[in-house]
Amino acid sequence: MDNLTKIVRTEIARQYKSVRQFAFAVNIPLSTINSALHNGIGGSSFDTVVQICRALGIKALSDDASFYLTEETQRLFNQYSQLDDYGRHTIKAVMQVEYDRCTELSAPSNDAYGMPSVNVSADADGLR
Repeated sequence: MDNLTKIVRTEIARQYKSVRQFAFAVNIPLSTINSALHNGIGGSSFDTVVQICRALGIKALSDDASFYLTEETQRLFNQYSQLDDYGRHTIKAVMQVEYDRCTELSAPSNDAYGMPSVNVSADADGLR
């Protein structure tokens, strides 16, 4: 499944109760939406893709369409760009910890509260 199709599927699930409700809201036949989600958005007509993306608040970041932004990720990028070096370092450290937690193949070791045990203080030492 291509990246845009994954994002569209996720956003429909997040913003609407069902694919049928989304199809009704954007006035696109349900069969067209189902076909796009099953076969990939890239196989749909350009007008349909644009209509779906606009309705879900998805913006193309580049011409090759390999990366798309939702309104939420655009807001996060805007906030990140206004941070100073310390703030950016903090966000990078937290992002790395969360990425590692989500992509770890083996079972993480948990503390008494069921949370993964991670020491990020070593990353912050360089800022002091």
